[in-house]
Amino acid sequence: MDNNSLIKTLQTTIESQNKTIEGLREELKKANENMEYLIKKLYGRKTEKTSAIDGQLVISDMELGLFNETENDEDSPLLEPVVFEKPIKKTRKGYKRTELYKGLPSYDQLFKLEESKQICPVDGDKLKVAGKKFMRSEIKYVPAEVSVINIFMETYECRTCKKENRAGMFNASTPEPILQHSYATASSVAWTMYQKYVQAVPLYRQEKDWKQMGFPISRGTLSNWIIKTSDEWLNPVVEKLQEELLKDKYLHADETPVQVLNEEGKKNTTKSYMWVYSTSVNSDKGIRVFKYSPGRSGDNAKEFLKGFKGYLHTDGFSGYGKVKDIHHCLCWAHTRRYFKDALPKDMKSKEATIPSKGIAYCNQLFDWERKFKDLSPENRKIKRLEKEKPVLEAFWSWAENTNEQVLPKSKIGKALQYALNHKEKLETYLEDGNCVISNNIAENSIRPFTVGRKNWTFCGSPEGAKASACVYSLVETAKSNGLNQYKYLEYLLSRLPGYNLQNHPHILDLMMPWDEKVQKSCKS
Repeated sequence: MDNNSLIKTLQTTIESQNKTIEGLREELKKANENMEYLIKKLYGRKTEKTSAIDGQLVISDMELGLFNETENDEDSPLLEPVVFEKPIKKTRKGYKRTELYKGLPSYDQLFKLEESKQICPVDGDKLKVAGKKFMRSEIKYVPAEVSVINIFMETYECRTCKKENRAGMFNASTPEPILQHSYATASSVAWTMYQKYVQAVPLYRQEKDWKQMGFPISRGTLSNWIIKTSDEWLNPVVEKLQEELLKDKYLHADETPVQVLNEEGKKNTTKSYMWVYSTSVNSDKGIRVFKYSPGRSGDNAKEFLKGFKGYLHTDGFSGYGKVKDIHHCLCWAHTRRYFKDALPKDMKSKEATIPSKGIAYCNQLFDWERKFKDLSPENRKIKRLEKEKPVLEAFWSWAENTNEQVLPKSKIGKALQYALNHKEKLETYLEDGNCVISNNIAENSIRPFTVGRKNWTFCGSPEGAKASACVYSLVETAKSNGLNQYKYLEYLLSRLPGYNLQNHPHILDLMMPWDEKVQKSCKS
């Protein structure tokens, strides 16, 4: 082998080794990025407020994306913060505790001198009452108590009918029991549901509370109360809510995993899903409907939304693509979250520049949305096209140029690709002023479920999962209509037993949370 051949072989080997080293460096960078991301997920702050992205550094909208001045270009003026009126600073002047106590029962407690001390120490005269002096107000807590109500039915007879051998016995009417052959009542079942689905108290802890109050009851019995009352009385209400929800033109949807035991044909460790469908923030009726499903297939959304033709707000999950004949709005909060996840640990490093600038663009859109919140839908659409459309155009141009400069499988690469892949659906909200820029209303509705899931960890059966979906639908719908959730559950459970809802479907109209009587009885 001559020298030229040897040199050429060495050059080829060196080039190959350099490529290998560069590839390993990229893999190491991705591994470190993933490790930082997981550590941040486990131990970092969960807030998505950009002023708290880093515990050590507070970042304003102007600072985001502008750490490296060489990165500034002609679109940077679009990132200037939107001007808001300064909020009025709250002071204690004019603060009255009476407003805090408003609506609470109030009792006076008067302290007197003992009879033996009602003597003047100077001249020994008997003291006379001159008035009373207010000292302070206090809050008293009365613990819950359990009592037994024995139901009797008074019986009447007609003496004349009795003498003439006619049927002359008459009985007073009594309300139907919530469950046959059970000591459950509307108040006890409603409280069990409220504790589990609003306060996230699992049944094993409720079991201890009942025992402490003097009535030992098993968690199995409490579970049966929830499942049976949901199946017999509450499911028809949720079906009516679903019917009303599908009449709306603007909906939101989201889904989250849940572990369900004893599902037919599935291992206990496999994932099932809880779906939530919601009316929009601009809707006259606040409705939240939860639906349990053994899987995450888009067919679940397709089946639930059958006949719906309006605007559907979701995240980027591809399963929603199976819902046809709709206008699909994607969530900008999810897009911003991808950029947030791409932020490195050191917010002042060069690697923070690109994700920070992506966040700044998203923040600019959200700031304009806050500015336009009180406008009519027509004016909001006009303002969006005037103010937000240029921001979007600058964002897409920046994203396309930047996407060519980053690793495709890096966090920032995935963030840019997510945005670019969903460009059309991310701009759908510009078509109608009633559409919103994020899917936060669905996420906020499903969050109580995720909080409860951390405490009770799984559903014991598919029936239990369906009952949970039913009750979550009612409590979240009640909350969105300004109702006290416990009062609404008790209202339903105390009135529905005894009715044949198939023969009298109009009863369900009277049970809707926006009904005037329901509002009056169950208002928070």
